[in-house]
Amino acid sequence: MRIRLLLFALYRDLTGVGELDIEVRDGCSAAAALRSLRQHDSRFARIPERPVVAVNREYAELDVLLSDGDELALLPPVAGG
Repeated sequence: MRIRLLLFALYRDLTGVGELDIEVRDGCSAAAALRSLRQHDSRFARIPERPVVAVNREYAELDVLLSDGDELALLPPVAGG
C-alpha cells in the first residue's frame, strides 16, 4: 500500500525531504513504516525512534495501523518558554 510521508522543520532539514510517497506492507504501523525507512534510506537514520506523529492530520501513537492512502506526518519537537 502507499502512504504519504510529510516532514516538517527539523525533520525536513535532516532528510532534505518535505514530502514523500512510500510503499509499505499492508497493515503496518507508523513505527514499522519509520523503521523500514531508516533501514532502507540513510537520509532517515537520524530520525528518532519515537517521534511525535500525526495520521491524517490527527495526533497518533506510533502503534497506529496505517491504511492505503494515509498521510503520516513527523512533527518536530516543540521548544518554548
